[in-house]
Amino acid sequence: MCGFIVVPKMFEEKQVAQGLTSIEHRGPDSRQVKSGKAHHFGFVRLAIMGLGPSGDQPFINGKDILVCNGEVYNYKQLKKQYRDFSYASESDCEVLLPLFKKSSSMIEAADLLDAEFAFCYWDEKQQDLKAGRDAMGIRPLFYAYSKEGEVCFASEVKALMSLGLEAKAFPPGHIYEFGEFKSFCDLGHVETFQIDDLEGMSKKIRELLTAGVLKRLQADTPVGFLLSGGLDSSLVCAIAAKHLNRPIKTFSIGMEKDAIDLKYAKQVADFLGTEHHEVIISEEDVLAELPEVIQHLETWDITTVRASIGMYHVCKYIKEKTDVKVVLTGEVADELFGYKYTDFAPDEWEFQKEAQKRIREIYLYDVLRADRSIAAHSLEARVPFSDKDFVRYVMSLHPKLKMNTSGHGKYLLRKAFEDGQYLPEEILWRQKAAFSDAVGHSLSDCLKAFSEVSYTAEEFDLKKKSYSHGTPFTKESLLYREIFEKFFKGQGQLIPDYWMPNKSWKNCDVDDPSARVLPNYGASGV
Repeated sequence: MCGFIVVPKMFEEKQVAQGLTSIEHRGPDSRQVKSGKAHHFGFVRLAIMGLGPSGDQPFINGKDILVCNGEVYNYKQLKKQYRDFSYASESDCEVLLPLFKKSSSMIEAADLLDAEFAFCYWDEKQQDLKAGRDAMGIRPLFYAYSKEGEVCFASEVKALMSLGLEAKAFPPGHIYEFGEFKSFCDLGHVETFQIDDLEGMSKKIRELLTAGVLKRLQADTPVGFLLSGGLDSSLVCAIAAKHLNRPIKTFSIGMEKDAIDLKYAKQVADFLGTEHHEVIISEEDVLAELPEVIQHLETWDITTVRASIGMYHVCKYIKEKTDVKVVLTGEVADELFGYKYTDFAPDEWEFQKEAQKRIREIYLYDVLRADRSIAAHSLEARVPFSDKDFVRYVMSLHPKLKMNTSGHGKYLLRKAFEDGQYLPEEILWRQKAAFSDAVGHSLSDCLKAFSEVSYTAEEFDLKKKSYSHGTPFTKESLLYREIFEKFFKGQGQLIPDYWMPNKSWKNCDVDDPSARVLPNYGASGV
């Protein structure tokens, strides 16, 4: 996980340095600022591949300049294809220089990448500053315009705000060139839906997810795994454990009063033979770290804030107590296979529309949570369920196959790993529990209780009117918004809305994002 800021030369180098300082947690291993003819390029590096100083960025080829926060999983194949280029490092990202130089277009270049990336590239031949972001938005990227109308880019909002600029999220699956955004991939779009037999679907899901996990094990530094004991993170761990000839390192977190995840995570860890770590937090820890969590997140969304607290604390432990630098997580499976609330989808096409919306917006919510909570502690997040081939295949399956008609959500995913001794049966078929709930119900309960005593009813009614966009609707949402505004005043438009169940569906018009308020929560919290 690295970070960068690229701005026109009307800004001074000391301003670039100030912007880098605001995101130095993303890259503590080296810090560089290089200036081209028209722009300053600043970069902070977290060394994962090609650890030596030759891998420090910006990369320069003649007068072309490149910064990239990314992992290019097919870099070895690309290096063979562009073997005539004189590589100066073992970094996977350096291959972007010949790729961009020799591709017929930036769209073609982006299509050739099997990667998570956010880049900024000065093309000397075309005299153009280009940028791009991966299709799922796993790597963060923001843009802004100076008062003179010049475009600026950075990995986090705070870097652009340090220059007095109003940031906007760079859309995933897009290239920016010649002053325009151009789409190269929309993972929510499906040309033709397919219906396969259960055996064929299971085989394909298993093969594609396995490939997605294995490619994300590439690293020249130690790799760890967040393990909640739920289906998604447990499958990621199980696949890795099957293919590595050493015990993997797993990490789980729970509240001291009522941890739900810990017992299931321990069961998975024992089954897989992992080197397992448990992190216990208190209500005092939750409340003490809340402002810092929101500052790192750059969001006011309730679901994101709640779910980030556990992830933030477990990653803090990883940073302080271990040598792990890369962390694999289980995000994105819910958006593909369904949540608890999608059990109430009126029909398969409403289910599909919801999946498309969630996949297209996840970079603002769960993906944002994973990046910021992990990067806050100078670690790199990798998300196997976001693998482009896997997402495309699952999205193309007819939505009626993914609806919960069996009483077990994510039936296809569970069935795909039923054979092969991947997980204990009681884990494979365990009811879904949202991460923040399963860390312990007391996590959200203490946040709501604190919010209740922070405002009178009159204060809440008055203060919520200050926000015409993303208007707070509970005292908890007001608390998060006010903390957000302390750090990012006037930037509330960064998040389009609250990440909530579809209120137009039966049983889903709720005022809390937790699945605990849904009638089908059942054994999820047991």
